[in-house]
Amino acid sequence: MSFRPVRAARRAMTAIVPVTALLTLAACGGGATPAADSSQAAAEDSPGLTAARKALQQYSQRPTRIPVTQPVGKKIPEGKKIDFILCGVQSCKDLADHFTAAAKQLGWEVKQIATQGTPESVQAAYEQAVRDKPDAVVASGFPRAVYAKQLAQLKKADIPVIQSNADDVLGDGIELLKNGPADVDVQGTMIASWVVSNSGAKANTVYFDLPAYTILKPVRDGFEAKYREWCEGCELDTVDVPITAIGKDMPDRVVSYIRSHPKVTHIVFSLGLLNVGVPAALKTAGITGKHIVVNVGDAQSYQYIEGGLTDAAMALNLYETAWIQVDALARHFTGQSMDLDQKAELPNMLITKENLPSADGDFPLVEDYQKQFKALWGLS
Repeated sequence: MSFRPVRAARRAMTAIVPVTALLTLAACGGGATPAADSSQAAAEDSPGLTAARKALQQYSQRPTRIPVTQPVGKKIPEGKKIDFILCGVQSCKDLADHFTAAAKQLGWEVKQIATQGTPESVQAAYEQAVRDKPDAVVASGFPRAVYAKQLAQLKKADIPVIQSNADDVLGDGIELLKNGPADVDVQGTMIASWVVSNSGAKANTVYFDLPAYTILKPVRDGFEAKYREWCEGCELDTVDVPITAIGKDMPDRVVSYIRSHPKVTHIVFSLGLLNVGVPAALKTAGITGKHIVVNVGDAQSYQYIEGGLTDAAMALNLYETAWIQVDALARHFTGQSMDLDQKAELPNMLITKENLPSADGDFPLVEDYQKQFKALWGLS
């Protein structure tokens, strides 16, 4: 799945972003958190730095196992029909395609229903799913408030709905929720481990965030908590960015901030999309020596890392998420609970130039994930 410059910004929006957040913009700007006194930077052998390095070593390892190991143990019925509701951005289409590939292994048919990410289009898609009466409905990125009426109808019809990458809670119609709020704070911890380790616990950091995307708040909280724990006395400033900056003036915003805060050493983006165009803008402005790390890397991020334009990225588990959704439905269709899949911790990985698997596009974190899932399904 290769990237081209013209398509990079469009495809960079990841499934972790709730599309409906576009409709509920939070007040942006002026989101800075109080900066600490950098004169109290941690010593080289401080407990915080030691802990950060230990965490970074763990997160830098490429996962080798899928998070579920128990075989389904029963013959999985073929011919199931699944409606997959798209969210309007390419990453959701990628997730749907991975899901479709997995479902095909079991002889299931997947119908992908497009939306534009607006409440009207999302509700229309769910209305279509209600009319279709599929065996299950899968979606990503939409909080239930948008489709509450249709969710109640699907629940009444005993049609399971499974979600991922949404600021929501499990239950009351949603049978499976992966990468929900309780799952993503580790992403902030991963990024903090790299910043603290890279700086020797002497960082001066600015964190650019998108508060309108509420699923990113646990990431920000996780980063700040570990950063302050591991990097005692290190400065941290958080800048809230409006959605209107995406694909427009984001590079200018970063350049302007760095010019007025020249002591900043590390730049963190809560979403890889925010970094598009920033390295070139910094270079044009004559700004050098700044380290960049992003949450939720994408193909553009990996190209930047390969070219030395970005230092690190948290890699999202799109492939594994899609296949574990199919695994959960396989258990459901054989009369079993989805609890095993709900409790499973999806793999994550902190990507740098040293451990980058590929710069040609997105990649699975578990290299032979298909083989391992097929074994659970009795296909090998």
